Amino acid sequence: MDITELTVHELQDKIKSKELTVSEITEAYLNRINDKEPEIDAFITVLKEEALAKSKEIEEKIGNGEIQSEYAGIPIGIKDNICTKGVKTTCASKMLENFVSPYDATVVENLNNEGLINLGKLNMDEFAMGSSTENSAIKKTKNPWNLNTVPGGSSGGSAAAVAAGLVPWALGSDTGGSIRQPASFCGVVGLKPTYGLVSRYGLVAYASSLDQIGTLTKDVKDSAMLLNLIAGHDERDSTSMDKPKIDYTEALKNDVKGLKIAVPKEFYGEGINAEVKQKLQEAIEKYKELGATVEEVSLDIAEYSLAAYYIIACAEASSNLGRFDGIRYGYRAKDCKDLKDIYIKSRSEGFGAEVKRRIILGTYVLSSGYYDAYYKKAQKVRTAITNKFEKVFADYDVILVPTSPVVAFEFGSKSNPLEMYLSDICTVSVNVAGLPGISVPCGVDSNGMPIGMQLIGNKFQESTILNAAYTYEQATNFRAKYKPQFKK
Repeated sequence: MDITELTVHELQDKIKSKELTVSEITEAYLNRINDKEPEIDAFITVLKEEALAKSKEIEEKIGNGEIQSEYAGIPIGIKDNICTKGVKTTCASKMLENFVSPYDATVVENLNNEGLINLGKLNMDEFAMGSSTENSAIKKTKNPWNLNTVPGGSSGGSAAAVAAGLVPWALGSDTGGSIRQPASFCGVVGLKPTYGLVSRYGLVAYASSLDQIGTLTKDVKDSAMLLNLIAGHDERDSTSMDKPKIDYTEALKNDVKGLKIAVPKEFYGEGINAEVKQKLQEAIEKYKELGATVEEVSLDIAEYSLAAYYIIACAEASSNLGRFDGIRYGYRAKDCKDLKDIYIKSRSEGFGAEVKRRIILGTYVLSSGYYDAYYKKAQKVRTAITNKFEKVFADYDVILVPTSPVVAFEFGSKSNPLEMYLSDICTVSVNVAGLPGISVPCGVDSNGMPIGMQLIGNKFQESTILNAAYTYEQATNFRAKYKPQFKK
């Protein structure tokens, strides 16, 4: 039995039946990291000693009956823009390369309260700005399916670590597709919850009105379980919604009879890879077989969403990243003449090219004379996009679109920033409207690379998309058929 191939719910069963101990599970994952991490480069920080010590402590407490949580002793990986007390939180940037957080993010507190074991902090695009994890200032994470291709981004380290069996599940963050797109590229399940369902307290901000912490898991049931742990109201986050607690695993009925699925024709046009389109078409037919009603609709928003997203995201980034000035914390340049010199040199040396590009663009659209022409107009477009989604959800339960128009591409193949931005075209509208979305694998292309299907739900309808994803997953069983090849 390869412990690292088991899902979390399978690990729980093994602990309960005493087939496995917490220490055995933790050691298996640490051995796997030792073996495969040099090929994948998914981690920025591995917490080997801390994880081993905590596994022994939790094992003892389970034995004494001190811990009742069914999640106690389950390992996890955390994206490196989520604060962890006493552990470096770098955002994969030179600016924060030595920053040790003095507090835990709310989601990390929740995991600690349940007795989960943090195996380490995972690589990402610098400050979550990118779609390939090539923008990390620390290392380039490889896709376990083909080591010459990118894992997606910005949560590329989280997706690659789950796919490679380095962690059983992981937390990521999603600003414009940063969980769903790497999930698609790495053949795992990625869930971006409704804006406000999961606390952002302790998430290093990129674009505050778009950012959302979410999950990367091996299957849909694990996704529902991890959402149970991180969802909930938090007084420390003013955008956190006070909603009744839901057990999302109860939504997994394995039945979509009567479910109404909308397929927007605009998402299947020019620019989508033929093999991606074919696999999505097969998924649509499978849903029909399973008893769902699937109809083509018009949802002409993709092009406008991308433009509005990059204006809003960059504007908020220029504001949020203003705090990194070489004075309060973060990187400080040496040999500076005066205060202005500290600001200029520290920010020039501390930020990478993509972060600088987005700060400059954001500052421009917020500047006098351009605010109304760009930022204000983008916010109006945002309202229009939200209204268009509402119109579709008046008649349908779920929207089915590709997660990405392409499969994972080779390193360095998208050197043009605009070309890279277009890879988010299927995902950004979900963040702009604050909706939940989940990516599930729906097959592989002729080169054996995973293809993702994205299911979008109405606000706070995570239960609906989780059940739709689960039912499809049970009918197709991707994990039993396909495994990462680690080929070069």
